[in-house]
Amino acid sequence: MARAKRTAAKRAEAKAALSAGGDRVVATNRRARHDYDLLETFECGIVLSGSEVKSLRTGKAQLGDAFARVTDGEVWLYGMHIPPWQFATGFGAHDPDRKRKLLLHRDQIDELMGKTQQQSLTLIPISLYFRDGKAKVALALARGRKLHDKRQVIAARDAEREAARILRHGNPWV
Repeated sequence: MARAKRTAAKRAEAKAALSAGGDRVVATNRRARHDYDLLETFECGIVLSGSEVKSLRTGKAQLGDAFARVTDGEVWLYGMHIPPWQFATGFGAHDPDRKRKLLLHRDQIDELMGKTQQQSLTLIPISLYFRDGKAKVALALARGRKLHDKRQVIAARDAEREAARILRHGNPWV
């Protein structure tokens, strides 16, 4: 009896957390901000099977090598790894590295297709999260950085940190 009350209380807490509207981040691509200049971001839906959603709800996904392409008027996400759900067997199991369709409005797809074909830009997923119970992907239109660009960004960031530290604590060299 007490066990049933505890599980009911846990379910109620989980339902309240989901209904609070908070986004629950499943995976982020931290290297994307280091390797690319992010020009514009889009929020996309993603087409998943049932076992993939259950695996995502456990917090397991990898976006490290993922990228997106526009082919035949549709946006596809390649290289995202969602491990199989531990209880899915046979027909319910999924291929962990399959390509997945992203859901965008037609005008957004046309804009992305035009920008990626005319300029040397790429589509990189930044994060994967749940919003209102639906899986979403933050997709960025990005330009790749060269090594010297990365060094300049790191130097600028270090200079900003140093200036903030001096303003906060005063200059130790004076």
